[in-house]
Order: sequence, then structure tokens, then C-alpha cells
Amino acid sequence: MAGIVRKLNIAVLIKSFVKSGGSQRYAAEIARRLVSRGHRIDLYTREVDEELAAGMTICRVPEKLMYFGAVALYTFNRETARLLTGKKYDIIHTHERGFIPCDIATQHSFSFRGSGYMAYSLHKKILQVYSSPLSWLHLWLEGGQMRAPHLVAVSRAIREDTARYYGRAQDVSVIPPGVDLDFFRPDQVIARRQQARGAASIGDHEIVVLFVGSEFKRKGLDLLIPAIGPGMRLVVVGRGERLSYYRDLAARHGVADRLIFAGLSDDVRQYYAMADVLVLPSRSEAFGMSVLEAMACGLPVVTSVGAGVADLIEHGVNGFLFRESGELGAVLKRAAELASRQAIGERARQTAEHYSWDRAADAYEELMFQLTAARRGEGRA
Repeated sequence: MAGIVRKLNIAVLIKSFVKSGGSQRYAAEIARRLVSRGHRIDLYTREVDEELAAGMTICRVPEKLMYFGAVALYTFNRETARLLTGKKYDIIHTHERGFIPCDIATQHSFSFRGSGYMAYSLHKKILQVYSSPLSWLHLWLEGGQMRAPHLVAVSRAIREDTARYYGRAQDVSVIPPGVDLDFFRPDQVIARRQQARGAASIGDHEIVVLFVGSEFKRKGLDLLIPAIGPGMRLVVVGRGERLSYYRDLAARHGVADRLIFAGLSDDVRQYYAMADVLVLPSRSEAFGMSVLEAMACGLPVVTSVGAGVADLIEHGVNGFLFRESGELGAVLKRAAELASRQAIGERARQTAEHYSWDRAADAYEELMFQLTAARRGEGRA
């Protein structure tokens, strides 16, 4: 923008402002960059990593009673609305569903109406939705989000979901997550590869298939285990449910001795270093940040066509896509071929370079300037 750029007074609303979790990381990366550009941010949150919130004013939202799910979200909205009373901001930006009047609402997941209730049969709708107060609360909070003047979807798939189930196509932008291109780099992966594989007793000729993520069922770990072929080792990074089920599944498919559950990690780069290919076979995935991180590290990636991050991937050029779970074994075998891995990984890195967090922050900043300029033009500033 020409001339003097006005610094904005922004309220950011999110239940947890921490390092773990895709929506939390997204919110933190954007807010930190806006602060670095001189904008003022008041952060309304219940849980905060104060190091991440450096330069922001933390407005702690009380949690008077311990709730979960939709009830926790409702109480967060209620208490935050009280704290906002009488305060004026250029922009109120929420990362949560709810009824608080705001300027921008970022959508980090598929709609509850689409994934939580339209998919049911009529019988199940009656039993599980229409008779469930919690389902009605989910829908009511989601309806509030849909009334925001501007929606930001983290992927085209989320925007299409909003259009399909809420009929809203206007004032909806797509701003995908970014990646720290200095933190996730191919040269670091190469430098750490031998040490990382040695520490896990992985042989030079073994193909390491990496899975990064929690919520194992939704992210398709049960689809990946049967696809592990001869000479492959599966490393699972993250925390998920029913470990015994996945161990039994691996045993039934004869790969129990080639499955490593690594748990959560403070620095996932050591696992990208030992890997030959990353696979995220999610049944439902708003985006898939681990795929973009792996691409930034120069790794071939495999993901389902339904994942939001699939928009970044051209099959066989900078990664691989599959439609049906039965295709996964063949696609994984192709992705693991030595002859193509380096070239695919190089093109993956080139793609990732177009998706920095700075670029995502640029898009938010420009959107915020547009919204405040439009408001001034209407005489409401």
C-alpha cells in the first residue's frame, strides 16, 4: 500500500495459544508476524505459551467450570464476550466457532453440519442429532461463525464445504497454512540423516515411511499399516487412541516388527531426517501441515485427494495422491523408488517455497487493511 500504512489494533480470539495443534500453530504464526510488523494484538485465550505471545497483551479468559467440546466453546464465547464489552478494535479475528461479533473468522475444520450431521441417515439424524442438545449447540455456534463479515478457509476444500452446506460463497478467502522455510530445510535433513537412522537402528537400505499426526483413525493410520511393503519401516510420530488396536493390526499384516510408535516430539525434524517418504492418508483433513513441512524438507509425500493440502500436489511431479485406500500400496511403492525420490523431493521443496508463513501473514494483513478501509468508507470507523 502506498503512503503511510496504518497500524491496526487487533483482538485475536482462540481457546489455546500454544505450539501443539494445527489451528493453534496457525493462529500463533500469523499473530506473531502481525506483531513484528507493528500491529497491536490483544490475545483472548484460556491457555497460552507466553513465549509465543511475546509482544502481545494477554487477556486471560476465565474457565469457571471444566467443560469439553461444544459446552467449552460456548463458555469461552460467553466469557470472552464479557471481556470485550466496551472495547474497540480495528479488527476482531476469531479462530473459534461462536456468536461473538467479529470481522474475520478463520475456519480450521470442515463444518459440523457437513461432517457431523448431513452424513447421517434419517434414522441416525433423529437419534444422534435432532435429539442431542450438544449437536444443536454445535450447529448454533457454527451458525454464528457463518455470520462473520469475512470468512477465511484454510483450504479450498473448506471453502467448498462452506458453500455446499451453508450456501455461502461471498466474502470467503482461502489462506492456507505456511511453513517455516528456515526451520524445515533439505540440508538439515541430509546432515542429520545418518545419526537419526542409526539411533533407531534403521538399516541403510530400509525405506522409512513416516506418519506424523494425532487422531490416528481420522488420519488413516489403519489404512497405511496394510500398505507397508517388504523392506519398509513405518515410523509413527504423534499421540493417538487405541495403540493396542494398531499393534494388533500390524501383527495381522506381518509388519509388527517394522512399526515404531515414537510418540510426541518437540522437534519433528529428526524424523523427517530418517524418513524416505511421508504419508498422510487422512479420511478427513482440512489441510495437513505435516505434508507441507515434509515437502519443505525435500521429502516425497503421499496423501489422499480429499486432504486440503492436495491442492499443492501434482501427482507424480512434486508428490503423490490416491483416491481409494486400495491404491495406497501401489502409490507408496512408487513414491519409495530410489530413482525418483530425489527429483520429486526437490520439486516438493520448490513448491513449499511458495507457502511461507510470511506470505500467509501478508494475505491476512492485506485483508485487514481492506476491511478497515471499507468500514471507513462507510463512515463507521
